[in-house]
Amino acid sequence: MAKVFAVTVILIAIGSAIPILMHKWVPPVDISTHGPLIDEQLSETMVEAGISFLAAQFILGLFVWKYSNTPKSAKIRNFPGGATGLVTAAVLLVGLEAMALGIFGAKAWASVYFTPPKPDALKIQAQAGQFAFYFRYPGPDGRFGPIHPDLINEGTQNFFGLDPDHDPDSKDDIVTAELAVPVNREVHLLMHAKDVGHSFFVRELRIQQDFVPGLDVSVHFTANKTGRFEIVCTQLCGLGHYNMKAYLSVLSQPDYDTWLKQQATMQ
Repeated sequence: MAKVFAVTVILIAIGSAIPILMHKWVPPVDISTHGPLIDEQLSETMVEAGISFLAAQFILGLFVWKYSNTPKSAKIRNFPGGATGLVTAAVLLVGLEAMALGIFGAKAWASVYFTPPKPDALKIQAQAGQFAFYFRYPGPDGRFGPIHPDLINEGTQNFFGLDPDHDPDSKDDIVTAELAVPVNREVHLLMHAKDVGHSFFVRELRIQQDFVPGLDVSVHFTANKTGRFEIVCTQLCGLGHYNMKAYLSVLSQPDYDTWLKQQATMQ
């Protein structure tokens, strides 16, 4: 039975690798300028992790096959160096693996998080709260009015706690439940949560960024394909988490300008 187990382990390992090698699961369309770097990093990670996984399963099967029928009277042999050697080797192997992945991914990570957005990037505020996203655009003055948490009232649709009667910069701010951006223009998304932890995930953008309560978080991206894409929350944030989503519309510049004017008339 031990040898049957050894063969089964190896066959399952090979079987799990076949769909990957045949590219049965292709990634969703990429609509971002940084997406190719992210996809390349994922491919490198899959190759490295796949080789390590197969090697581990083959070694497991080999040991089970070779030592399953060892008689009880056989002399017990110790691995050179004992457990200390095995643990040291494992730590070095895992450490080198993590360092290699970090080196491979440094460029992709830096393109999103360690490179500042351009000064002329389009600034949009994103707010996450149980269980919806809201987005705020500056008006013609290009400035956001201050947020007053005590004025936040969903009943009056004052989602950002604005006070246009006393804050002139708030008078022309535009608040929407949909995120629209112009194609081929960098967007600087300014993010905050008003209650618990949430997440901004658009798989086609290759971006997943958490909203952290009490912290202002930002991420920047440039979408290079037009279309409409789903934004979902990937952090369990309560009973309505399953239905917390919004949509990203990537529009041509003329269509974006028209959309923004329409939204301004609805404020």
